[in-house]
Amino acid sequence: MPPPADIVKVAIEWPGAFPRLMEIDQKKPLSAIIKEVCEGWSLGNPENYALQNADSTNFYITEKNRNDIKNGSILRLTTSPAQTAQQLHERIQSSSMDAKLEALKDLASASRDITFAQEFINLDGISLLTQMVESGTERYQKLQKIMKPCFGDLLSFTLTAFVELMDHGIVSWDTFSVAFIKKIASYVNKSAMDTAVLQRSLAILESMVLNSQDLYQKVAQEITIGQLIPHLQGTDQDIQTYTIAVINALFLKAPEEKRQVDSAFHCLTEMAHILAQKQLRSIILTNIIRSARPINDEMAHQLYVLQVLTFNLLEDRMMTKMDPQDQAQRDIIFELRRIAFDVECEPNNSGSIEKRKSMYTRDYKKLGFINHVNPAVDFTQIPPGMLALDNMLYLAKHHQDAYIRIVLENSSREDKHECPFGRSSIELTKMLCEILKVGELPSENCHDFHPMFFTHDRSFKEFFCICIQLLNKTWKEMRATSEDFNKVMQVVREQIMRALAAKPNSLDQFKSRLQNLSYTEILKIRQSERMNQEDFQSRPIQELREKIQPEIMELIKQQRLNRLCEGTCFRKISCRRRQDKFWYCRLSPNHKVLHYGDLEEHPQGEVPHDSLQDKLPVADIKAVVTGKDCPHMKEKGALKQKEVLELAFSILYESDEYLNFIAPDKHEYCVWTDGLNALLGKEMTSEFTKSDLDTLLSMEMKLRLLDLENIQIPEAPPPIPKEPSNYDFVYDN
Repeated sequence: MPPPADIVKVAIEWPGAFPRLMEIDQKKPLSAIIKEVCEGWSLGNPENYALQNADSTNFYITEKNRNDIKNGSILRLTTSPAQTAQQLHERIQSSSMDAKLEALKDLASASRDITFAQEFINLDGISLLTQMVESGTERYQKLQKIMKPCFGDLLSFTLTAFVELMDHGIVSWDTFSVAFIKKIASYVNKSAMDTAVLQRSLAILESMVLNSQDLYQKVAQEITIGQLIPHLQGTDQDIQTYTIAVINALFLKAPEEKRQVDSAFHCLTEMAHILAQKQLRSIILTNIIRSARPINDEMAHQLYVLQVLTFNLLEDRMMTKMDPQDQAQRDIIFELRRIAFDVECEPNNSGSIEKRKSMYTRDYKKLGFINHVNPAVDFTQIPPGMLALDNMLYLAKHHQDAYIRIVLENSSREDKHECPFGRSSIELTKMLCEILKVGELPSENCHDFHPMFFTHDRSFKEFFCICIQLLNKTWKEMRATSEDFNKVMQVVREQIMRALAAKPNSLDQFKSRLQNLSYTEILKIRQSERMNQEDFQSRPIQELREKIQPEIMELIKQQRLNRLCEGTCFRKISCRRRQDKFWYCRLSPNHKVLHYGDLEEHPQGEVPHDSLQDKLPVADIKAVVTGKDCPHMKEKGALKQKEVLELAFSILYESDEYLNFIAPDKHEYCVWTDGLNALLGKEMTSEFTKSDLDTLLSMEMKLRLLDLENIQIPEAPPPIPKEPSNYDFVYDN
């Protein structure tokens, strides 16, 4: 007879004694269980003790998390979190450097546990740490020369404990003094600083900026992007990652309007200037993107964020309408006309007004504007607004030969085949803004940065110059007319998207890739994809599909279960900031148990079952919920971005307990939800299942129908012939 569900068999350790095997009744109060354990070792004052996981986390067992205890767990009897917090609070104030160092090391480790963190914060521990940072540096300044490693460790563990405590979201970031901010900033501004101290300081500055507009303004006064640049020139990728994260945070929180704090506005202006100049771009390109070290996921994410924020500098011009009556803006259009046709603007007294108007109208028509009389009206559409005109002028000045060739080629064609340069430039600029998502905030989980945009000071304008030449080339290949304008734009969009998908390392590589994606090649690719996705509609084919489909679904089901057996590493995402904390989950080979447990770092391969301490029998699973129905998506302060919601799922088991997941990407999300549904005997409904089913069905159908190539399959079976008049058949062999 199986043991009751509320009884859990565990081992409990106590220093200097043999571990005890014990059955814990989950219906009993936790205090009663601790009292029983203490009595077993003849320990008085059970209120001064607590149970703790005897694994790498050392987290305390509380009424909230006690249901996570599984059969076979190893627990440890230890001092209560309140008493431990009190002891550490006293120890970190010791006059002995060695004792203080050991206490801070223990504090940095213990602060990861929210139960301990709450007790330490209740003792005003955060204030004590900030005071140690503010005044401790001066106090130990004399020791730094003779005890530099010790000084670095003291500060490192102090800042680590601070980061861990703040990460629980118990204390508001708005409570910190200017002196503390100045001290943290000073560690970042120093040319030679302990690596661990620098990393923690950068992490603190990032969190300050992201979590408080008031602190942003104070940090912006102490730190400039120019001072952060030297940290990008080192060889430590973690330091580089945190540095770019701080740059992104400053950039993301900078006010957009001058009516806000002047210093903050000046910081935004400075950032825009530095991001646009060669120094930062070339340093990132040389020391990070083209470094021999592979770029990890966190660095890729920060580069993606920087790319998005850099392109968002274009939003102002993109959303600015041109004033048709503004002479200064109209002079830019006159400049386009002058460069294209090598003419000077006639003075007002030369010729009649009507003659000049006629001449301008003719030239503006050749330039491909929609409004030939006043082309400034074309730029009143937002987006792309004035950004389109900026791109056209850049092409005319920096790629003058290409500009003149495009204009003259089209002005000499027949009217029905000319490619309107003005209209094309406006629509292309709008399309490029859509592709690069100009004006949108960066996604929390995206790593999609393009190295080629870090290779040029004016990458967007160069991107436009390449694409406008592609558009003109594709227009000629399609022998398009004005009625085909939208079709040409669709083809050009496809060419650009396919070239970007290859992640070219430079704009020249991007250009070469586009050369191989001619209109003819796009047609071949489309035809090939259409053939691969072709859905035969005749009744015999449909019947064959229906016969094959169960076999294919069983194949997909086995693949999903095999993937669950291999397991997946999931990232723990805090509501406060991104963290490199992981846990692993995999299905047992017999498909009866889910094994899972925390990891110190991202694994290089599969994690063995025996190293995963926690188990969940598949038979105990009641349901699988996804998205906003997940408990961890309903919690206060949970990350609720659309991307995170789409990757969240939870397993409901036993008495309303949940195992919560956030998949690393959409593919893993579909694999796990499909696999779990298959284990529960439910239908697999993910997008990937539908895609796999279509692909495998199409492939199987084509293999089975190879012998029928070029043979017309009838829609209906042939008619049964009429019965013969008699059955007197003779067969002479």
